[in-house]
Amino acid sequence: MLTRGHLENLLDERVLVLDGAMGTELYEQGFGFDRSFDALNLDDPGAVTRVHRDYVSAGAAVLASNTFGANRLRLQKSRRDGDVVEINKRGVQLARAAAATRPPHNRPLVAASVGPLGQPLAPVGRLQPDVARDLYTEQLAALFEADPDLLVLETFGDLAELALALDVAQALQPGCAVLACATFTDDGKTLFGHRPEEVVRAMLRGGAAAVGANCSTGPQGLDVVVERMQRVPGARLALSPNAGMPRLVDGRYVYVASPDYFADWAAKAADSGIRAVGGCCGTRPAHIARMAETLGVRAPRIAVPAAGIEAREVAEPPPAAAAGSAAASEFDRKLAAGEFVTSVELDPPRGIDCEKLVQGAVALRRAGVDAINIADSPLATARLSPLALAVLIRQQVDIEILLHVSCRDRNLLGLLSECMGAHALGIRHTLCVTGDPPSMGDYPGAKGVFEVDSIGLVATLARLNRAEDANGKALNYRTDFRISCAVNPTAEDLEREIERFHQKVAAGAQYALTQPLYDPEDLVRFVERARPAIPLLVGVLPLRNGRHAHFIHHEVPGMAIPEAIRARMTQAGEKGPEEGVAIAREFLRAVRPMVAGAYLMPPFNKFEMAVDVLRD
Repeated sequence: MLTRGHLENLLDERVLVLDGAMGTELYEQGFGFDRSFDALNLDDPGAVTRVHRDYVSAGAAVLASNTFGANRLRLQKSRRDGDVVEINKRGVQLARAAAATRPPHNRPLVAASVGPLGQPLAPVGRLQPDVARDLYTEQLAALFEADPDLLVLETFGDLAELALALDVAQALQPGCAVLACATFTDDGKTLFGHRPEEVVRAMLRGGAAAVGANCSTGPQGLDVVVERMQRVPGARLALSPNAGMPRLVDGRYVYVASPDYFADWAAKAADSGIRAVGGCCGTRPAHIARMAETLGVRAPRIAVPAAGIEAREVAEPPPAAAAGSAAASEFDRKLAAGEFVTSVELDPPRGIDCEKLVQGAVALRRAGVDAINIADSPLATARLSPLALAVLIRQQVDIEILLHVSCRDRNLLGLLSECMGAHALGIRHTLCVTGDPPSMGDYPGAKGVFEVDSIGLVATLARLNRAEDANGKALNYRTDFRISCAVNPTAEDLEREIERFHQKVAAGAQYALTQPLYDPEDLVRFVERARPAIPLLVGVLPLRNGRHAHFIHHEVPGMAIPEAIRARMTQAGEKGPEEGVAIAREFLRAVRPMVAGAYLMPPFNKFEMAVDVLRD
């Protein structure tokens, strides 16, 4: 394997032409995106070899192995996680064999390709850095065993993950030649908010020979990225943009940027000081051939940053006051003052008629309720958007809304979008929940996202409150979310539940709501062992009848109803609702000194039962 110094010397001698997209070419051969392209190294090596040979014929000076997603985590989706070592080693071998079809003096280098793991790292996601390190170690060790010429880390949106992968590579093969590439959004930053010059500096410190940008957008979209990367003196830069934006034509994706357009761009990039050019999504052998023909054996132009530009950081605007800042509500005031607060949950409808729920909110407000909880498709049943119901209620009722936000249905981008939208609409209180799995709902075949869990979501909203993005980078605005979390004092593994509760508090949760409880001793035991440092609102779910009680106890995960209460509900017969209210009142009287408020969950949106409980 080449050393860092060797690769730097090559980049100083001539502009290297990298290869183009692997996935695009495999797609053109008829392989759908529903299968693992990396596993084709074993399943159909001829298809992969054809792609490599086409790029060799086009004149590429570097071939990237078909191993971008060949880590255990990504391969689990296609049940090929047991083939990590074989897929990676075979990937390098196929590229090496294709390169060997050229004479030794003109033979392309073979780069082992490694991409992100496919899940965000903690604290944003659930993937712990030590687990990520193990995953990269497994993949990189297999790649290095196959003896590539260099390593290319590509399409990373998180600088922390890119740095971790580079660190693993240097630990396994000190001084190895690495090209490290990040992907950038249209605002010129990574998905996690890092500026291009930050990426360059971090990668050079970590031992990379060259740094660059790939994927992201078409050539023009990288202009700002290139300008900022070139502020770092001595950086050897590489670019592999997409072939423009794709469009769907007759059921297939087609990229619009032509080979001639790419050749013109490559010449301008080389003139500006770029040391290596290639292509990502949508680029094909024809693009690479035109670039190689245009550049020939052109020596690189050494770019010199404008005087003083490296020392001068572009100042970010100071964080503004909370956007759309809302005055503290009665619920906020009472919670802060230690006064007992009440919140009642309303589940969005399965259809689109919200009138009954809006009128229910009116009645609850008149009864003195401080806040309305709006669940996010509980039990994984398809329901109206909770944010839509929140807005409809707020249009007619002056009452605080506590919006549930589930991690089941959205990735991090979707969660951020939903929460920022809620903030803009005046919703401040959020209950961060991981969410029930789709398998228990009315669409069991649906796939849950769960890119982050409730702890990661709490941490993300807390960062927004500190004018930081999900990765801790400074923003020019701040939010003022009031962040709550859920806790289950009757969890089967109570120690684990308490540990996660403390993690939520450390992440930024400001108050907590418990699962429905029926035995005061359950709350006493939890409080004594967890010693909560934030206010608790105790969950109260009035029972309808004996059948309802047995269903909750035996069929709803994480909930327990004492046998004596189940017997009372069974014996109550037709007077079940009255007995359920009486039991809820008794429980609330017993626990009131221990909690900051009550969180009532009337069954089937029978909000009048919540009013009856609170009349005690």
